Amino acid sequence: MSQKVIKTDVALVGAGIMSATLGALLRQLEPNWSISLFERLDAAAAESSDPWNNAGTGHSALCELNYTPMGDDGVIDISKALNINEQFQQSRQFWAHAVDTGLLGAPDEFINPIPHVSFAHGPDGVDYLRKRYEALSSQTLFEAMELITDDAEFGKRLPLMGAGRDYSDPVALNWYTEGTDVDFGALTQQLLNYVGRDADLYFGYDVRNLSQQADGSWVIKVRNTRSGEDFRVEAKFVFIGAGGGALHLLQKSGIPEAKGFGGFPVSGQFFRCTNPEVIAEHSAKVYGQAAVGAPPMSVPHLDTRVINHDKGLLFGPYAGWSPKFLKTGGVMDLPKSVKPGNLLPMMSIAPKEFGLLKYLIGELASTPADRVNTLREFVPRATGGDWEMITAGQRVQVIRKSGKGGNLEFGTAVVAAGDGTIAGLLGASPGASTAVPAMISVLQQCFGDRFDGWQGKLTEMIPSYGTKLNDDPALFRQMWDWTNRSLELTGRGRDAAPDAGRHEAPETV
Repeated sequence: MSQKVIKTDVALVGAGIMSATLGALLRQLEPNWSISLFERLDAAAAESSDPWNNAGTGHSALCELNYTPMGDDGVIDISKALNINEQFQQSRQFWAHAVDTGLLGAPDEFINPIPHVSFAHGPDGVDYLRKRYEALSSQTLFEAMELITDDAEFGKRLPLMGAGRDYSDPVALNWYTEGTDVDFGALTQQLLNYVGRDADLYFGYDVRNLSQQADGSWVIKVRNTRSGEDFRVEAKFVFIGAGGGALHLLQKSGIPEAKGFGGFPVSGQFFRCTNPEVIAEHSAKVYGQAAVGAPPMSVPHLDTRVINHDKGLLFGPYAGWSPKFLKTGGVMDLPKSVKPGNLLPMMSIAPKEFGLLKYLIGELASTPADRVNTLREFVPRATGGDWEMITAGQRVQVIRKSGKGGNLEFGTAVVAAGDGTIAGLLGASPGASTAVPAMISVLQQCFGDRFDGWQGKLTEMIPSYGTKLNDDPALFRQMWDWTNRSLELTGRGRDAAPDAGRHEAPETV
């Protein structure tokens, strides 16, 4: 019996937020192109995009302190925070446009208003947050930030964190009222519902291998995990949005651009609150300062979540380690990723990242009592009986070749072939919240001959595209008010009379 062949213009590997976003963008830009998506699991957003497998912060650098490091000279570097927030604004605008045009449904299914808060204690911590506030609040994107150092105000805004606290140890907050909680699982599902109207979505289909043909197209070997049947997929363009699984597939593609990349897996666990009374006492995403040597994804945070309209509360993460590259991966994921091209970069990491290794060893040796004590830094009266431990998703940090060795990077990296026929995304934070600009970067790198012709449609979907909102206060406020109305968030436009029905993006650029 001949093998079944699936022919498509675009093959998307993985059913997470990245593939869903790229599929939605392409459906808008090239509605006549055929799209096929292949997901190894039986559901969308079942790995890193699942709401219980990520913080859902909508990483916008409002509260994440690792994006505003302080140098030895005491100066706060805000460049990364500005860049990430600009990217998140693009995502907000695309989501607002998608709601306005019916591409997405009810926004409260995937995005809800939650204050974003940075927390520090001790004289040095208070000094750091004061300097951070002074550096950020003068910027357009962060002008609504508040500095709170008063004990009574601290307890009023964060009663769960204030109860039982010894204020002889000074505290400070950088408070941003108009942050958001994003359920990237629900958002992914809504985006795929739209993409799937005119595309073929294959769940339970494992991509086993891929190879490029003489004409530049790709042949992908896919297996139905239920029946065991093998398929041949012929695609003009391939995007690998498979989370931790992307590295292996990029390596199998054989493209030279993927050589030298390695991956370092880090897993995490969270305390999830089981007491409704405790959950009701806290409504904010509060990020603290990382332990020495801890990776950015391990920054402690007490995190209000809204999932399926239910409010929840997480604390963590508590770092763990596994050689798996996916939560549903295998223990040979890390060893199989070691290739001649990345062996030296991967071997060079251990001496450079001794602090990280020491941190991980300490975390793995911690007891349940140790973990409750860590929680009490945020919730002084916490009792273990109100919290259950859950295992969150796997993250694979990028190891990039540098000279004769390599560097461990805490970010995301687009890896694209020089001919533009295949691309993949590696890395973790800020990840999902910057999916829209990340996927626009893929489009720009891989479809250079068409990209200029897409500018008008991109600007329709993202009105500020090509400009920096931080440099244009009037445009920022216009975009902020529009996205708040369309996404039904409180915000700068909260005093305006509510509009009926759909909204339209303002014509600005």
